[in-house]
Amino acid sequence: MTENFTILKKLGEGAFSSVYSVKRKSDGAHYAMKKVKMGKLSEKEKQNALNEIRILASINHPNVVGYKEAFFENSQGNLCIVMECADGGDLLQTIEKLKKTRTKLSEKQVWHYFVQIVRGLGALHEMKCVHRDIKCANIFLTKDGVVKLGDLNVSKVNKKGLMQTQTGTPYYASPEVWKDKPYDNRSDIWSLGCVLYEMITLLPPFRATSM
Repeated sequence: MTENFTILKKLGEGAFSSVYSVKRKSDGAHYAMKKVKMGKLSEKEKQNALNEIRILASINHPNVVGYKEAFFENSQGNLCIVMECADGGDLLQTIEKLKKTRTKLSEKQVWHYFVQIVRGLGALHEMKCVHRDIKCANIFLTKDGVVKLGDLNVSKVNKKGLMQTQTGTPYYASPEVWKDKPYDNRSDIWSLGCVLYEMITLLPPFRATSM
């Protein structure tokens, strides 16, 4: 429950969620807590959302963000997801910094990140789990250079509780995903290619002013 954690600072904010750095009061351990606005969910939908997180918690891999627990905040009905905190930010932040300094990742660094992303994705696909939202902002780094895939299917949990679909430029989404066609784990491979391209050039491969 929320009262078991002390919120240290806000790490980021999206249209339907906010992420905080938190400390667990019982042992002082640091985590990231994502609060997802779930709207007016029925009891059954809430249980489905929690079940989704429990599946994520069963995945144990060094290149996948570890999920610890999930619960509903009674006051606002927010879904709170407690997960491992990557202390090096995300890949998109790294790319933005490189753009400002007009530098690029070395080929060695690109391979170092890419191999780890592939290992994490492989672990998900082995468990028949499609990530659905592979993008630089969902690839987290530790200060030791370990890469961790995050936001696993949390977007799917989001969508269950929201009438409107998530907006945003589909830079990384495969054509079948943004056309609302059936998709499988091959869609993640498309997105993976987009991430690799962006790591090398610092720009997404497909850019346009409209869909």
